[in-house]
Amino acid sequence: MFYRVEDLYNIHGERLGLEIIAGAEGMKRRIKVPEAQRPGLSLSGYLKGHVSKRILIFGKAEIEYLRDLSSEVRITRLSDLLYPTTPTPAVIVARRFRPPKELVTLCEKAHIPLLRASMPTMSLLSKLTLLLSEEFAPSINCHGTLVEVFGVGVLIQGDSSVGKSEAALGLIERGHRLITDDIVKVRRREGDYLEGSGAELTRHHMEIRGIGIINVAHLYGAVCVRDQKSIDIVVKLEVWDDHHFYDRVGIDEKYCDILGTKLPFHILPVKPGRDVVLLLETIALNHRLKRMGYNSAKEFNHKLLEMISTKHKA
Repeated sequence: MFYRVEDLYNIHGERLGLEIIAGAEGMKRRIKVPEAQRPGLSLSGYLKGHVSKRILIFGKAEIEYLRDLSSEVRITRLSDLLYPTTPTPAVIVARRFRPPKELVTLCEKAHIPLLRASMPTMSLLSKLTLLLSEEFAPSINCHGTLVEVFGVGVLIQGDSSVGKSEAALGLIERGHRLITDDIVKVRRREGDYLEGSGAELTRHHMEIRGIGIINVAHLYGAVCVRDQKSIDIVVKLEVWDDHHFYDRVGIDEKYCDILGTKLPFHILPVKPGRDVVLLLETIALNHRLKRMGYNSAKEFNHKLLEMISTKHKA
């Protein structure tokens, strides 16, 4: 899926205060890299290191510099800047400055979108870089339910009808938070962590078999929902199998890979009589202890080995 200038304008145009000045026919131009830059030395004719794939931002310094040039020089400098080999995806003028007529003409001729923003130059540059980084971040959609338990993001997965939504509903009743049910959009953020969120249409809603669609925010209050959360652990619910060996000590930690990031992974067998909600809370609390440097299973194993060693010496 390509990210185009019109996507930036439609999704973030209001936030950035964007308006189209010229080159509207090029709004479908593809943005290839999540980067923006000010022309700087490139306006003086020094184009070494200039990358035409980036969005160009013109601020007060650039506009005033262009006004000091003759019309012929402005046309030459801007032509070399806007399409040295391939045309730049878009040009944004900050602080509602009026762009030089040569810039308007060249953008209109080459079908390069020329936009004007209400934000100051540096604020626009940082905000635009942040928004593009978010849009270009690797992401996938996965089946499951994402909840926040004691501040820990728990992604509950499992086969259909195994009880994911019911377990999440039990957690919500105990004061924990729902992020999304059924489909989780996972995005990798800078710092190598994963963030999960839901679609706007199904946000704060759950599907409970036998009941139907419920709005968690309306039933339990806004304090029991949130829009996104980092994913810290993955718990897979599966129907109890008497022939399957389940880890009873927990020394060997398991991990799963999502978008190149390793996450602690637990298999939680489900059968009548097991309090799945309590077990999920315990997994979350135990994960918090491990992050603080305390591992109950390893401590128990260490004490057991010490006891065995003492008995052998005796």
